Amino acid sequence: MNRILAIHPGAAYHCETLEAPRYAHLFDALARPEELGVVDLTRFDIVLAPCRTPASRLAPHRARLDAYLDAGGAIVAMGETHHHLWLPSIRFTSVPTNYWWWLEPGASLGLSIADPAHPLFARIGASDIAWHLHGAFAPPEGAHSLIDDAEGRSVLYVDAATTKGRILATSLDPFYHHGSHFMPAATRFLDGFLPWLKEEF
Repeated sequence: MNRILAIHPGAAYHCETLEAPRYAHLFDALARPEELGVVDLTRFDIVLAPCRTPASRLAPHRARLDAYLDAGGAIVAMGETHHHLWLPSIRFTSVPTNYWWWLEPGASLGLSIADPAHPLFARIGASDIAWHLHGAFAPPEGAHSLIDDAEGRSVLYVDAATTKGRILATSLDPFYHHGSHFMPAATRFLDGFLPWLKEEF
């Protein structure tokens, strides 16, 4: 089992997702972003930054996070965290967000599972990854995309090539939507994603 340190920025949706019983048992410790300078990161296999963690609260700790990665640690960065301000090798393109695409008959958000054989997709399916889209990545060479948009750009990828550790970067924002009590697909995503992180990542 991986030991997970979840960063806790303190918004209501973070409290609901990180502290409520549904997922709280999957996190070994919670820390404010400002505490990253004093927490012993080497005690944890994964440092998780949930959706909408302000980059201004993460960027001051970039050197320490880089050192954690270079020591073999794993960082999971969820959507709307402005990854490029605090992680290496991030190339991100934002897109206009269509919140109502699903109201059109036969509409599709255009997201697809890029690697159906990956163990994550034994836990979640195509209907669990689509609520809306904020943008996509051009992963660095050697990274492995797991979810793509309609143009073949990555929406979730794992980078084990840039550093001695691993980065999972996604533009999906399930913590926000689960914690805000809307978008059931986001809850279904976390139901599979978080146990996979704990047990298999």
